[in-house]
Amino acid sequence: MAISEWGTEAISEFRKHPGMAAVMLLISCFLLIFLVIPVIQVVFVAFTNATTGGFTLLNFKDFFNTALFRESFWNSIYVGVMAVVIASVFSMPLAYFTSRFEFKGAVIIQSLGIIPLIMPPFVGAVAMLMLFGRNGSVNLFLDQWFGFTIPFMEGLNGVIFVQSIHYFPFILINLSAALQNIDRSMEESAQNLGCSGMRLFRRIVLPLAMPGYIAGASLVFLKVFDDLGTPLLLNVNNMLAPQAYLRIASIGIKDPMGYVISVILVVIALGSMWLAMLTLKGKDYATVQKGGGGLAKRRMRPLEKFFAWIVVLLIMGLVLAPHLGLSLLSFGTIWSFSMLPDAFTFKHFATVFAETPEYMTNTVLYSALAATIDVILGTAIAYIVLRTKLVGRQWLDYVAMSAVAIPGLVIGIGYLRTFHGFNVPWLESRSLATWWVAIVVALAIRRLPYALRACMAALQQVSVSLEESAENLGAGKLSTVRKIVVPLMTGGILAGFVTSFATAAVELGMTLMLVSKNSDGPLSYGIYVYMQSAAGRGPGAALGIVAVVVVGLCTLFSYLFVERRQKKLGMGQTT
Repeated sequence: MAISEWGTEAISEFRKHPGMAAVMLLISCFLLIFLVIPVIQVVFVAFTNATTGGFTLLNFKDFFNTALFRESFWNSIYVGVMAVVIASVFSMPLAYFTSRFEFKGAVIIQSLGIIPLIMPPFVGAVAMLMLFGRNGSVNLFLDQWFGFTIPFMEGLNGVIFVQSIHYFPFILINLSAALQNIDRSMEESAQNLGCSGMRLFRRIVLPLAMPGYIAGASLVFLKVFDDLGTPLLLNVNNMLAPQAYLRIASIGIKDPMGYVISVILVVIALGSMWLAMLTLKGKDYATVQKGGGGLAKRRMRPLEKFFAWIVVLLIMGLVLAPHLGLSLLSFGTIWSFSMLPDAFTFKHFATVFAETPEYMTNTVLYSALAATIDVILGTAIAYIVLRTKLVGRQWLDYVAMSAVAIPGLVIGIGYLRTFHGFNVPWLESRSLATWWVAIVVALAIRRLPYALRACMAALQQVSVSLEESAENLGAGKLSTVRKIVVPLMTGGILAGFVTSFATAAVELGMTLMLVSKNSDGPLSYGIYVYMQSAAGRGPGAALGIVAVVVVGLCTLFSYLFVERRQKKLGMGQTT
């Protein structure tokens, strides 16, 4: 009886929203073809015997029996854990000082602390090598004045150092928000009972802020595993992502080890998300009063303030180092065995604009198309999930969001395997996998979760009564969505577009797998190509500056637009 009622309700909902049901079917087919099937292909090949075509675990046995792969596996785990630890060391003092104390310049510090997010780690990797490498500026200074050097960038240390600096803002943002929502009276009570200093932070503050910290730390761990460019540019190949890329690039798409590594990358990514949820499960982090209960922030004693500023300036110096190094490299003539470049020039920018303008035009084209696809899909999925009761709508949301846990490299390998045999007639027998359209679709799939969450948040702020009023006045469902819902979602849709555009503009893992010729490459691919040689570092850094400017302007534009729209909505509500 229950099954019959469920079926009747499903049919009734289908009849009520036939247009939405058709849209849901089309989106499901799109996700099935361009997300689910490529990932399943990767998993299928990993468990397939290359000789007999049957199921086997031999590929995984060969993986763990190979010394290089075992080393790569443990190196990746080690780098991920250490990057989280170092990123925590950077973010905790900044979050704690600016959120819980009267700290001058707190807004500036928080803003500067987010800057690394607009520069992908592989862009700043070579710049960090010039500053902190064996013959970099810092070590040359230490050797000249103190007679010793520090192996900042040696082997795995360099990967950890670069990734920690670039990804620590994820912890900073989430931890700062969590700290600001803790009732400050709890700290005051602990102080009255004799708890202070680091003990207060360790026993009271940090445990209550743990949800924010876990959220940020899990993101850092995921991003480290997804990062292919940083190890490659630092010539560190004994990690999982570089090994997967090198196996496919050198041996070919029939080599099972590349797929085995891809499956392991996905399992580790999903496992880290599950572990993060398990860590917080069954625990209560609620406080009585949100946002500190209106109590004033605590004041630091002079000595505390002095040491706090030393810590903050040291961290901010490291945070801004990649941007400084990239700027010097992009304008420098020769920078070798010296603290600074010998001279400065605009030649590198002239070179990239004259010789490879397609990198910039391709980036704008690919990212704009991918972001447009994302906001269209994101708006449609958000409406289906929040405004209908169609069967399977939650699964549609889950599948679309699953792309956030799948490394871009895995999607790229899946596309090569799935679409390599599909030849496009007008492409001179080139396969669909090597057509630039595949890059656009892959970027859209990879960035869809960002746009979807933004569209979800925007639609949740639109009252259903507005749609009902329009329909009562005779407007059709499509007309209501087009004239009422979408205009009211403009802020969220734009935020999703800009986020997708900015992050797609610097995606490297997928583009390395899918770009078949230089003329099809975007900025990220061009930076990687230039950075392969010492002579190309200057032009590569110039392209890196262009990428940073593009991402930075997009982020600023999005923030200003959303802020202005919120003010208008607020004024409209008050009037």
